[in-house]
Amino acid sequence: MNMRRQQRGLGFWGLLFVLAVGGFAALVLIKCVPIYINEMAVTRAVHDVASKNTASDGEVDVAAIRDSLQRRWDIDYINRIEPKDIKVVRDEHGLKLSYEYEAREHLFYNIFIVIHFAEDIPIRGSVG
Repeated sequence: MNMRRQQRGLGFWGLLFVLAVGGFAALVLIKCVPIYINEMAVTRAVHDVASKNTASDGEVDVAAIRDSLQRRWDIDYINRIEPKDIKVVRDEHGLKLSYEYEAREHLFYNIFIVIHFAEDIPIRGSVG
């Protein structure tokens, strides 16, 4: 009978700990989801621009690419990176649109979440 009384369930401190861990996880999730949604919009915009612009004779019109990206940024309300930060890079496989940035979000006090994003997207028709 004594054994049964000691195994009644979760106590106050255990419940408080579970709620604190769950609350922290929810806070991190709430702060991270908009960052990843923004990154998906950036990736989609850069992929679309890279597939619509073709490289002729190993050259592309960088101004046209930046204009296309700026229109996508304005329509999709993309932030944390600017179209001027998307670089046209040449490597052994051809021309690529390349970007790299960090998204920083404040959690509480002086604690931040920092997520690093980088991608290289080949431009259609470019062969090294």
